[in-house]
Amino acid sequence: MSLRTEYEFVLPKGYVDDSGVLHRKGTMRLANGRDEIEPLRDPRVQANESYLTIIILARVITSLGSLGSVSTTLIEQLFVADLAYLQELYSILNFGTEEELKALEESQAPFESV
Repeated sequence: MSLRTEYEFVLPKGYVDDSGVLHRKGTMRLANGRDEIEPLRDPRVQANESYLTIIILARVITSLGSLGSVSTTLIEQLFVADLAYLQELYSILNFGTEEELKALEESQAPFESV
């Protein structure tokens, strides 16, 4: 049995880029220790602890639509529903039980259908 380290997702609302293109499909990888520790040194986190979530998500989201990279600026611009979805997904992927992960995988519509 191999360990799955990346998971596809579809945002509830999606990110609209400067050209008006909607991006909903993405990929998130499992976090590692560095993803949780390094942002703690960031001045934005030291000034506002809530910013930790923004930095961590920017680190673990490996793709979003046709965008080349995911930055903290992009994460800041997401709709609140999408941010909440990504926070929950991160929590299930990294801290959830096998049952929660299996339920998540079973509840997702096929990636290609959205």
